[in-house]
This record gives sequence, C-alpha cells and structure tokens, in this order.
Amino acid sequence: MSEQTYTLVLDRFEEDDAVLLVEQDGDLVDEIVLPKTMLPADGQHQDAIFSVRHMSETVTELQYDPEQTQERKESAQDRFNRLSQRLPSEDVDEHSDHP
Repeated sequence: MSEQTYTLVLDRFEEDDAVLLVEQDGDLVDEIVLPKTMLPADGQHQDAIFSVRHMSETVTELQYDPEQTQERKESAQDRFNRLSQRLPSEDVDEHSDHP
C-alpha cells in the first residue's frame, strides 16, 4: 500500500470527540471522528490543521501544523475584510432622490 498524505481540519467537537474534515490536494474528500484525546494538546481548537500519513481504518502520524493553521486563519480574515469593505454604490444615490 502506498503512503498518502492528507490534511485534516478540526471542524468541531461533539462531546469527547473531534470531527475533522479530510482534504486531499485541496479538495474535501471525507469527514472523520476521533476521540479528542488523540489530538495533540496544542491542536485542540477549532480550525486547527493536522497532516496525517497513511489513513485506512486507523490514523497514523497525526501531526499538528501551527504554521499552516495560522496561514489559513490570516487568509480567511483577509478575504472577510475584503468582502466586508463597503463599496460606493450609484444605486444608493439614485434612490435617495426619490420621495
């Protein structure tokens, strides 16, 4: 069996379990549920990113990636900031002239 690397993104906690989204080559391919205790302590927060090698029925070499977690957080914040900037609209001016 060939070794494959996946990216796991911690989506949420459900009681004592962690629900992780599984990405491969940037695409969402699956969702898995693991006991929260299987996660490294510093990665036990929402949107934490892990890399994992060789997933079958068991997960091996789950590794928290704080740098990629921070990069994704900043990228998402940048997108949000760009989208939330208010652009001038001519429609607003046109409507304000009408009684």
